Amino acid sequence: MGGLAGHLPLILMIVLQIHYAALAIFTRAALLDGLSPTVFVVYRQGIATLSLAPMFFSPKRRQSVKNSLGFRSFTLMFVTALVGVTANQNAYFRGLYYASSTAATAMSNLIPALTFVIAAIVGFEKIDLRSLRSMAKILGTVCCVSGALIMAFVKGQKLLHTEFLPSIHLTSSGGDDWLLGCLLLLASSVFWSSWMILQVPIASCCPDHLLSTFWMCLFSTMQSAIFALLSEPGDLQAWILHSPLQFSCSLYAGIGIAVSFFIQSWCISERGPLYCAMFNPLATVITALITATFLQEELYVGSLIGAVGVIAGLYIVLWGKAKEFEEVKQEAPQSNSQDDGINSRIDLEEPLLSEKSEHVAEAENKV
Repeated sequence: MGGLAGHLPLILMIVLQIHYAALAIFTRAALLDGLSPTVFVVYRQGIATLSLAPMFFSPKRRQSVKNSLGFRSFTLMFVTALVGVTANQNAYFRGLYYASSTAATAMSNLIPALTFVIAAIVGFEKIDLRSLRSMAKILGTVCCVSGALIMAFVKGQKLLHTEFLPSIHLTSSGGDDWLLGCLLLLASSVFWSSWMILQVPIASCCPDHLLSTFWMCLFSTMQSAIFALLSEPGDLQAWILHSPLQFSCSLYAGIGIAVSFFIQSWCISERGPLYCAMFNPLATVITALITATFLQEELYVGSLIGAVGVIAGLYIVLWGKAKEFEEVKQEAPQSNSQDDGINSRIDLEEPLLSEKSEHVAEAENKV
């Protein structure tokens, strides 16, 4: 596959990181405006479910609905929604409230390392220390995460002075709340890494990514509503959106998560969980650019050095993935590449998804 279509996963993942950076800054402002983090998650997931409902009930997807109604599919999507959406989003936005948008995007840079470790443990990523491509993935992961953390926490000399406009402060005052916020953001990164890994078996039993996205949004809406009712019992004021900022943030986040979940699921099936996770550090770079341009925050030498490290690590990993993709294409039989359109689009995860699909088919035949 060549041309623009061959680079579509790359383009979509970059656009997705721009969305995540904007969401972190936008949501931080809404939370400081009085929006409850737990209620915000409910509204966000509810809006995402409603935005996907028309496509879910379309006649073209009736057959897909029947095929995805198996017990294994529902169990996987329910657990994925619980871990990767309900727990992840509640931990992330509560941590974002206690800490800051910079801390949130910086902590999310642990996701590539966590995803790489988990994927290697469960066998989704092949590691051969004698292989140059495996060493490239390891080195790129370390370089990417290190660069992002340097960018977030090391200042140095100022590069840009933006004192001609009043500064907009979206940072926490520190203390115990800051520590709790960082711990919650760390937990969110673990949950998000697990979500990426779980997308592999879900793609095997439910290849319709739009359909799986709808089920996860629906399950997470119900789970988040129960959690919000238990965590804030009797507080009806928390459910009221008091300002246009809170309403617009909920609407943007809801529609955004529906689109981003679909894009993320599709990209994982095309390039694997590690490929998608490696783009998360770009959100830190984009956040720094947005805050420096629109929120009048200073840009430091540490930010520039970190950005270079992030991009360098990203290209090292992508080089290793490209080499692995070439090896898989060379090993695949020529006849299979013509007969099986789905397998021909999958890179280093192709053997994994093929094996998973075979196991699913065998299990369904036994039932």
